[in-house]
Parts: sequence; C-alpha cells; structure tokens
Amino acid sequence: MKQLVLLIIFFGITSTGFCQLKNRTFEEVDSLQQIQKRKIIVFIHTDWCQFCQRMKATTFKNQEIIEKLNSDFYFIDFNAEEKRDITFLKQTFKYQPTGNNVGVHELALQLGTINNQIAYPTLCVLNEKNEIIFQYNIYMATKDFKILLDKLKE
Repeated sequence: MKQLVLLIIFFGITSTGFCQLKNRTFEEVDSLQQIQKRKIIVFIHTDWCQFCQRMKATTFKNQEIIEKLNSDFYFIDFNAEEKRDITFLKQTFKYQPTGNNVGVHELALQLGTINNQIAYPTLCVLNEKNEIIFQYNIYMATKDFKILLDKLKE
C-alpha cells in the first residue's frame, strides 16, 4: 500500500513538472545561448501590479503557451524591483533605490523603457544576438500572446 501511494505521488509530481513554464535567469541564458541560439522573452513585472499578476495567472498558465515558450524560447520572469546584482552580457546591473523602500533595477530600465518611461507589465523580446526586437508594455491576453509567439517563431 505504501508503495502504491509513493508511486502515485511520484507520477503526480513528474507529470505536472512537464507542463510547467521553465523560468530562466539572465546568467543562465548567457550560457544557454552558447549551446542553442533562441529568442529570449523577458516578462518585466512588479509584485504590486494587478495586470502583471493577471498575466501570471492566465497567460502564463496556458498549456499551449507554456509548451511554445519551453520549446522555442528562453523565458525570463523578471521582477523590476529585484535587489540582487545581475550579470548579463558581461555587464553587471544593479538595483537603483529611488526612495524609501522604492526603486527599480537597472536591467529592467534597460529592457523595459519605451518612450523614455517604464510601465508594467512589459514584454521584451531579444533576438539570438541579445538585441531588443520587440517591446510591449500593456497586459497581453492569452490569444494575443499566442499570435505573438507564432510571429516570433517565423
């Protein structure tokens, strides 16, 4: 009986693991690009942004989107208020405080600034050479995101 329960738990864990979105780090992507070139999709968000949380709960939970992101792209879920230093493209980016417990990460500004301002959520797509090829800073519904992924795959 114990073996059966353990078997059920094991298969439950491994089967759900296959349909989870693989979230990469900037440091990881630097190395992964050496092995296999792919476009990078960076989802720039904050914890307080309602539209960001809605995208996380809907768009990034869709199985078709998860499969496309995992197989064709490198996906980075990036909190714009991340406080740790991040090294990407041989450059170190830091958190920049702007007030009392308020600030933004330099890398979020680098990748998410559109028309001299940053808004959340922002999608930033980098090509295989790590150049920005697309930025979008409004909530993107599941069906629109699927269309974007198809166009990026071409």
